[in-house]
Amino acid sequence: MKKWLLLAALALSAAVSTTVLAIDRTVIADKAENVTPLLNGTTAPNVTVKTVDGSTVSLQALLMQKPTVLIFYRGGWCPYCSRQLAELKSIEQDLVNEGYQVLAISPESPEKLSSQKLETEFAVTLISDESLSAIRGFGVGYYVPNDTRKLYKDRMDVNLTVDTTEQAVLPAPAIFIIDEAGTVQFSYVNPDYTVRPSAELVLSAAKLVKPKA
Repeated sequence: MKKWLLLAALALSAAVSTTVLAIDRTVIADKAENVTPLLNGTTAPNVTVKTVDGSTVSLQALLMQKPTVLIFYRGGWCPYCSRQLAELKSIEQDLVNEGYQVLAISPESPEKLSSQKLETEFAVTLISDESLSAIRGFGVGYYVPNDTRKLYKDRMDVNLTVDTTEQAVLPAPAIFIIDEAGTVQFSYVNPDYTVRPSAELVLSAAKLVKPKA
């Protein structure tokens, strides 16, 4: 049943993508429900991001290394994101055995990423998108209301990343499975940041869209 649902989702996304390619996905949405993420069959954007040590790298170059499970998450301060990454650790070896690498992108600075208390044994590469270029390119960014921004600051001392208009931006939590050619083979985006796909579903999707040898 799960495989059937995955196949149906992949087919639907491919069909829809032929009619909405004209959408400007680089525009930050006014709210999470209005993000316009890349669909299956589209190409990942050629943008630059930063590693934990602050080095600037091409995301396209990283994706060319091997098939990729690409995760967009809000930041190490988000308990739902930390729980998701911890759960994905349970399928880490399975993903590696299938030939995948795991990249996790957040809008936090390299300095903040380096201080995150994540499982150091998990073979995930943390990526900083402080410039919001990847978040824009994948169409998952949205503006955070000022009252929510203030709440995060007051309760968790979180200073959200802002764009050139000084408005705070976060990514809708998302997972993209991308082949070495940079083509999106599977995507999951949910505007409700409390809902994340299970590790089992991610692994099933990775196996389903894995390039045939």
